[in-house]
Amino acid sequence: MKIQIAGENSLILYFGDEANAEVAAAVYAATQAIREHLADVIIDMVPSYASLLVIFDAYKCDHLQLRKSIQQAIAGDSASGNQEGAVVTLPVYYSEESGPDLKIIAERSGLSVDEIIALHQAEEYRVYAIGFAPGFAYLGQVDERIASPRIATPRKYVPKGAVGIADRQTAVYPAPSPGGWNLIGLCPIPMFTPEGESLMPVVVGDRVKFKAISKDEFLAMGGELDEKFLQQEAKA
Repeated sequence: MKIQIAGENSLILYFGDEANAEVAAAVYAATQAIREHLADVIIDMVPSYASLLVIFDAYKCDHLQLRKSIQQAIAGDSASGNQEGAVVTLPVYYSEESGPDLKIIAERSGLSVDEIIALHQAEEYRVYAIGFAPGFAYLGQVDERIASPRIATPRKYVPKGAVGIADRQTAVYPAPSPGGWNLIGLCPIPMFTPEGESLMPVVVGDRVKFKAISKDEFLAMGGELDEKFLQQEAKA
C-alpha cells in the first residue's frame, strides 16, 4: 500500500495498479478499519477501484500523524481477517424483452442466451466503485466469455433497473439515463433511495450475486416494464 498527500487535509491510499477482487477487498478492509478506529478525525472517505481518498480534520491531526494511524489501523484489522463485505443478492428478470442485447452477445460469443444468463449468475461480483450516477455500482468481473464492449452508439434512454455489461464489468442502472452498456435484464430492487434509511443496497467492497426471476415475480416485486424503452427498442 502506498500513501500520498492529496491535499491540505487529505491522503490517498493506493492498493494496486488494476481493479480485481483482491484489490477491491483491500480497499473495503481499509475503509472499514479507518471508519472504526479513526472516526473522530475523519471527515469523509471516497473509495474507488484501487484507491481510497481520506479527508481529515486538520485541526485534530496532520498528514504524518494520520498516515501512521492509518497504517496501524489497517495492520490491526488485517491481522484479524476483517476483509469481507456483505453478500447481496439482486433478482433479475432476464429475457430478450427486458435485455435486448442478450441476442447480440449470444451471436458474438457463440453461446446461447440461456448460457449467457447462467454465466452472469454464476459469478460473485465485488463492488469496485460507485459513480457515473448516484447508486451506480461498478461490479466485476463477468466471465470473459460474456465480456462485451460498450455498444457503438449509446442509447438515449435506458430504464431504471436495467442490468448491463461493459467489458468485464456489470451494473444496474439506478435511474433512467442515457447509456452504452449491453442490456441483459431488469432488476426490481431500487439501487438508490435518497429518502430511505439506507441510500443503497450495496457499498464498495460488498459482493453481489444475481438470481433469475420470472416476469411475474419481477412485476410482483415492484418492477416495471418501461413503455418508453419498449417503444424505443421496437423502433431500433
